[in-house]
Amino acid sequence: MSVVVLNVVGLTPRTLADMPHLRAAAAQGFTAGLDTILPAVTCSVQSTFLTGELPTEHGIVGNGWYDRDMGEVAFWRQHHALVHGEKVWQTARRTRPGLKVANICWWYAMGADVDITVTPRPVYHYDGRKSPDCYTVPAGLRDSLTAELGPFPLFDYWGPKAGIASSRWIIDATRRVLADHDPDLTLVYVPHLDYDLQRHGPNSPQARTAARELDRALAPLLATLAARGSTLVALSEYGITEVRRPVDINRVLRSAGLLNVYTQQGMEYLDPWTSRAFATPDHQLAHVYVPDPEDLPWVRDLLLRTEGIEQVLDGDEQLKAGLRHARSGELVALAAADSWFTYYYWLDDDHAPDFARGVEIHRKPGYDPAELFFDPADPLVMAKAAMTLAKVRLGIRTSVSVVPTDPSCVRGSHGRLPEDPEDGPLLLCSSPAHARDRFHATEVKQFLLSCLGEAPAT
Repeated sequence: MSVVVLNVVGLTPRTLADMPHLRAAAAQGFTAGLDTILPAVTCSVQSTFLTGELPTEHGIVGNGWYDRDMGEVAFWRQHHALVHGEKVWQTARRTRPGLKVANICWWYAMGADVDITVTPRPVYHYDGRKSPDCYTVPAGLRDSLTAELGPFPLFDYWGPKAGIASSRWIIDATRRVLADHDPDLTLVYVPHLDYDLQRHGPNSPQARTAARELDRALAPLLATLAARGSTLVALSEYGITEVRRPVDINRVLRSAGLLNVYTQQGMEYLDPWTSRAFATPDHQLAHVYVPDPEDLPWVRDLLLRTEGIEQVLDGDEQLKAGLRHARSGELVALAAADSWFTYYYWLDDDHAPDFARGVEIHRKPGYDPAELFFDPADPLVMAKAAMTLAKVRLGIRTSVSVVPTDPSCVRGSHGRLPEDPEDGPLLLCSSPAHARDRFHATEVKQFLLSCLGEAPAT
């Protein structure tokens, strides 16, 4: 039996209301609530779906963390070996060794023991330029997809231009993989709802438009799956909720004398090696690294007195939440429902590092949703963006300095456990077999095994 799992980011009862094609695909099956995990962020929840474990076991404590061995903050890494635990296809292959698996843009795809891989992978030129491209297994798949669909639309996948073009490319690539390779289990990441729901909030007109736009884009793939007789599973990692207050957690730590920076060419950089405390912010959760245990009470009290921070978890509380791991911070801060964490650590924008105003997911020591915006305070920002894009296409080395350092434009976030079921994730299935009213994220692996006919539902 063929199973296709669509990870429709941000899918909730609220967004599903504007997605008639997706609702129809599950009409003969069922729709269930899906209880997510802490943190409710992409890398952590995907790893739980695939392993059935919490971050305490699989080790993906966020979209990034401080690597104590390397002495570096590492966000959005791609190597599959970072995810501990047995994956769903590894379990299935114990009784079905020939199971063919395709991973299309789920995270940690690099080096995974699957048969077909398609994942964004820019060309990082030696002079600092970055060109859109993808990585595939088999290698020749990259050439055929690029010839048919064009290069992977990297700048539509993330950044101020992020929009439907990247999801359309992924959907079309999926149809091509299904036709040419006929996998038994296909994992597909569909990001479109992530963009305008963070930009404008989940209750905005733009959010409803994004849901309708994505539903139209999904329609041909859904028709393909129905014609093939494939079982469709559509789910989401989290729901995006309305926020109004950015919390500059690292600036709080710096102002208290706990976080240190070093300066080069007038730009300040986080110094994790000498800091007594610093955070790696990740939407509504932040791991806080405090090397000296004697500093823990001070740091915890400081954070609990900070407006917009609701909880600070110590090691025992992290263990109860399924989040305690060697990669976790000594403390974990949770934002209030209307708040989220910036990564900013400088106190004066004149000393911000140059990457602060660009799309640079690997160098920033935390997640930056302001990368979804062109700087509204710069009247020349669109002209600068057009000039930069023209230079990139000509192969000229250049930087993109169009992102604001005022985070007040962000209207949606996630990471906490949702308070309203309307804001929580969903699981839809085109088959009524194994139907339930509700699943926990740790139960998705077992459910997928049941859909594959490899194990009974529990």
